[in-house]
Amino acid sequence: MIRSLFAAGAAVLLLGAAPTPAKLTGYLTAGDIDGQAVIGPPPAPDSPRGKADRTVYLETRGLAGSARWTQAAKDNDLWNGGALERYACALGAPIDATALPKTYRLLRRIEIDARTVGTPPKDHYNRTRPLIGDDRPVCIKREAWMSTNASYPSGHAMAGWAWGLVLGELAPAKASALLEAGREIGDSRVICGVHYPSDVEAGRTLGAAMVAREHADPAFRADFAAAKAELAKAHGTPAPSGCS
Repeated sequence: MIRSLFAAGAAVLLLGAAPTPAKLTGYLTAGDIDGQAVIGPPPAPDSPRGKADRTVYLETRGLAGSARWTQAAKDNDLWNGGALERYACALGAPIDATALPKTYRLLRRIEIDARTVGTPPKDHYNRTRPLIGDDRPVCIKREAWMSTNASYPSGHAMAGWAWGLVLGELAPAKASALLEAGREIGDSRVICGVHYPSDVEAGRTLGAAMVAREHADPAFRADFAAAKAELAKAHGTPAPSGCS
């Protein structure tokens, strides 16, 4: 079985450099959700779904150099790239430790949970990423972790969808745009060539299960209430620059 880099320090490689200071914990433990049971196994390579996954990978290599390809590369870094900006634009307010510290803290802890909950099924199913053994273009630099970190489920899709769900609950009037941002984060992983569509689907499913479980945690509910109050006071905050 491969060693999942997703669990210990390699989140820097996979999700982008974590915000500092990084002395936070998530709300859940790995045993709070049986990720393997929730998402089930990935499709076999020779199954209709497995073949469809590979077809999508091959077709999306043709997007290299496009505007969507460039955005997918930015989305690779959830924190310092374009990913968090998507949610800020959809929310209409900057999401950072200065403008919305309670909301930002909530998202940080959710992303930690995505690593905690996502690691066991990654290790268990041990699916090889689509770019391994293939020299077609991908939207980020090829690195050693890509061959040692499993593909299923997608951690980016898991965290991205969880963020969209929670932010949509916090700001229901903007839920559609926030969930669209969450969907796009997952789609970017397929466009990048680092995940199959079924990896992303599994990530979204597990991300939704994770959020449902987090709502049973008192610390999550307290942080959620604090973020909701913070957003209510932030009404009218100027939208981030660069939003279309």
